[in-house]
Amino acid sequence: MKRILTLLIVILLLSGCGNNNARNATETYLKKYRTLDSEVLVDLENVIEKENLTETQKDKYRDILKKQYKDLSFEILEEEYDDEVSYVTVKIEVYDLYKAQDNANHYLEEHHEEFNDENGNYDVSKYMDYKLDKMKDTTDRVEYTLIFTVTKENDKYVVEQPTEDDLMKIHGVYNYDLN
Repeated sequence: MKRILTLLIVILLLSGCGNNNARNATETYLKKYRTLDSEVLVDLENVIEKENLTETQKDKYRDILKKQYKDLSFEILEEEYDDEVSYVTVKIEVYDLYKAQDNANHYLEEHHEEFNDENGNYDVSKYMDYKLDKMKDTTDRVEYTLIFTVTKENDKYVVEQPTEDDLMKIHGVYNYDLN
């Protein structure tokens, strides 16, 4: 009996029957972040290029986001199916980079002169170095609940592009003080 059960499990795994659903598509999507999949790294570079940073700062920011992705944890909470669309509710936990940035901004307000150059002028690069160091050193984490929309295309489940807010939550930079 054990051999038959084992054989059935192997057949299911090899045929992919156990992996063709909205839940598994969502898990695969999020695991791409943790494994630093090439698609995720391309998106990461697009995020970094939008920032006004020096090359050294870009490298530091890249490392921060890679750590964020690798250490992302998630739990599937619920699945809802509605005709051709599925909704998968997921609880994620990420580093609270928003809090690190917010703390750096408050520090800047109180210690503005520390970020001046030798001529007494504000040096944004000095401040960015400080802020990136704070982001790099943070160990605080935050939880979010996301709802992924999953559609079925050609008998394959595909996670649709998350909202901008959900991407900011995955990156850990979502401004939760606005809520």
